[in-house]
Amino acid sequence: MTILIKNGSVVTPQGIHAADVLLDGERIAAVFEPGSTTLGSDIEANADRVFDAAGKYVIPGGIDAHTHMELPFGGTFASDTFDTGTRAAAWGGTTTIIDFAVQTFGQRVQDGFNAWQEKARGNCHIDYAFHQIIGGVDDDSLKAMDELVDEGVTSFKLFMAYPGVFYSDDGQILRAMQTAVNNSSMIMMHAENGMAIDVLVAQALAEGKTDPKYHSLTRPWETEAEATNRSIMLARMTGAPLYIVHMSAKQAVRVLQEAKDEGWNVFGETCPQYLYLSLEDHLAQPGFEGAKWVCSTPLRSKAEEHHDELWKYLRTDDLSIVSTDHCPFCFKEQKELGLGNFSKIPNGIGSVEHRMDLIYQGVVDGKISLERWVEICSTTPARMFGMYPQKGAIAPGSDADIVIYDPAGRTEIGYEKTHHMNMDHSAWEGFVIDGHVDTVISRGRVVVDDNTYLGEKGHGRYLKRGPSQYLI
Repeated sequence: MTILIKNGSVVTPQGIHAADVLLDGERIAAVFEPGSTTLGSDIEANADRVFDAAGKYVIPGGIDAHTHMELPFGGTFASDTFDTGTRAAAWGGTTTIIDFAVQTFGQRVQDGFNAWQEKARGNCHIDYAFHQIIGGVDDDSLKAMDELVDEGVTSFKLFMAYPGVFYSDDGQILRAMQTAVNNSSMIMMHAENGMAIDVLVAQALAEGKTDPKYHSLTRPWETEAEATNRSIMLARMTGAPLYIVHMSAKQAVRVLQEAKDEGWNVFGETCPQYLYLSLEDHLAQPGFEGAKWVCSTPLRSKAEEHHDELWKYLRTDDLSIVSTDHCPFCFKEQKELGLGNFSKIPNGIGSVEHRMDLIYQGVVDGKISLERWVEICSTTPARMFGMYPQKGAIAPGSDADIVIYDPAGRTEIGYEKTHHMNMDHSAWEGFVIDGHVDTVISRGRVVVDDNTYLGEKGHGRYLKRGPSQYLI
């Protein structure tokens, strides 16, 4: 099938230009000036389908580099399956996800990876890849890291939080980083001082402080900044590339900025919730309502002015990517597991459907440029995690993953409005976006058009990734 997208404004990190885009099968065949006859004068007549994108942006499909479909956590599982989660992602203009395969303590890493392959195989509406969580660093898991690189898994996540679940101590982190240097993979880090947090949580509960807001108050910014600094020091000792996930505190990013300025291979990601949501307005809502916004790292206080600082760090490329950390739980029966004890609330927010819109609103509000929107939501994730230029580019030979975005459109987010995630609420209830995802094309197949879903389960393919293109 050939598809012609005409009269649109193609947006890439390098600029915005008027161009027509020809798709042939699963790949982009050509990008050319409107009216050009280089490819012949009958391109439109011979195309199987034509989209007129006049007044609209044509961008590479979004890449969400941090999702958790079906993740086991806190006695339950993330409520989105690979079926429901990738379908929702497609609705929102995301055409690739990188999920996390999980090795729990005592399990073989390969068994965890194979389990996630089974969960995803034949169920995804868009293309997918995996990072690997290492839940127990030992000789076997370090050997498995080498083996998984050959399977296209070139990034491994460690945790400085959650003692007794995923936690790795400094010696284990050091060994994993040394392994990453040897096999050219990337270490991803959940940077929070889990030992200190556990003490603060126990003290709060002993004092009868059980409401959801204490999830944030017992995970102060110091625990994130300290762990960020420690992980960077370990990376410097070993020479390992380091990618710190879901950064929420400006003080932690400042530590990262200093290391980047010195030329170290350290990178940071943030998420929409840390750019818009807050302790006061969301997590501290009356009663148990704030449980809807419990996630880790936590929402920070508005009074500390983290939002504007994080947007600034996105502009300066000290934060490289916006992902979602999509890990949804229903309020009823799942979040309610923490009634009377905030530490039992499953950690996670559902955002995979709304990331492209929410970050585009930053363009409207003057926080970032159009080019930067595409860069942090598509092109940099592709380059950071070894998928470029197959993904993240509008260029001949790249996968035909395209979004036609209408800046004159309007998107009202809410559970009863634009919601396809498998949740009983929306963390973004009432948000209004000055823009709209009109058409989504995944590997040459139109999956969303004119507010209609046209995709299907099983279209998505597993992506074997290469090494990061950001390694110095």
